[in-house]
Amino acid sequence: MSMDHAAIEARRAELRRRYVLPHRPPSSARGLHHAALLSSDAERTIRFYHELLEFPLTEIIENRDYQGSNHFFFDIGNGNLLAFFDFPGLDLGPYQEVLGGLHHVAISVDAATWERLRGKLEAAGVPHQIESGASIYFRDPDGARLELLADPLGEMYGSTVL
Repeated sequence: MSMDHAAIEARRAELRRRYVLPHRPPSSARGLHHAALLSSDAERTIRFYHELLEFPLTEIIENRDYQGSNHFFFDIGNGNLLAFFDFPGLDLGPYQEVLGGLHHVAISVDAATWERLRGKLEAAGVPHQIESGASIYFRDPDGARLELLADPLGEMYGSTVL
């Protein structure tokens, strides 16, 4: 498939000019309370995030929308949570990237933690890809794509994005 890269860049420049304001108004939001993903096995997910990635499990409660389902939360720093639902008895099928769906979750960690977690992923045999020396991409046990980013919050590959 051929793409008109010049037209794409022109469109990006136009969007930036129209919407990235020099005096940005404050956001109406207080922050990300949690992002909710799906889990086919609560304990396997807890071992992966709590033990391997060192994101402490903070709570596990029943999902109010589906009796028998767990809603569980991991601390990903800065007052933010990554949450999961499991849906026992439902065949949800494998992870898929679809329009409107999840592409990846990027989580900022400091450089020393990035190196330690990279080593833990390698020791655990988790396939991963390193990009730009600051990002490591991999999938969780259910196929959701994650990124550990050694850049500070609000920065991306040397650019300020917040």
